[in-house]
Amino acid sequence: MASETQAPVSSCVDAGGSAIGMPQLCGDWMGNQIFWLVVTLVVMFFILSKIALPRIAAVLAERQGRITNDIAAAEELRKKAQEAEAAYEKALAEAKAEAGRIVAEAKAEMQAEMDVEIAKADAEIAAQTAESEKKIVEIREGALEAVKEVAMDTAQDIVTAMGGKADAKSVTAAVNERMKG
Repeated sequence: MASETQAPVSSCVDAGGSAIGMPQLCGDWMGNQIFWLVVTLVVMFFILSKIALPRIAAVLAERQGRITNDIAAAEELRKKAQEAEAAYEKALAEAKAEAGRIVAEAKAEMQAEMDVEIAKADAEIAAQTAESEKKIVEIREGALEAVKEVAMDTAQDIVTAMGGKADAKSVTAAVNERMKG
């Protein structure tokens, strides 16, 4: 038998069944490839539109709902925080006012006690001053009497030293006259 050469089955396949060049670019198969591409795209479109896209849309809607709920909850918490802050500020103001009132009462009470103690001290000082003045008057009177006696003794000694005779009556009268002014 003679060697037979076989002609290529198509322009895309050689006699040995191997592809000539890139089979994807073979013009004979292009219609077949386009058909299966369209079938695949239609199947993918139906799968995506009936299964995947509704699930994705549901997830996005759920996520949007959760975000909306979280924003609403955050707004509610912000309002509660503002109310709590206002209540805190009010309580703080009331506490400051109460503390001020307590301090004022304590000051008034201490001032009243201090006034009582000052009045007692003033009374004691006045009593001691009166007693001291009495003692000063007594000392002054005692000093005047002592000065009178010393003056009479000195006058008698001077009169006697000058060679005269002094009687007690005339010396006392002279000293009393001189002390009057």
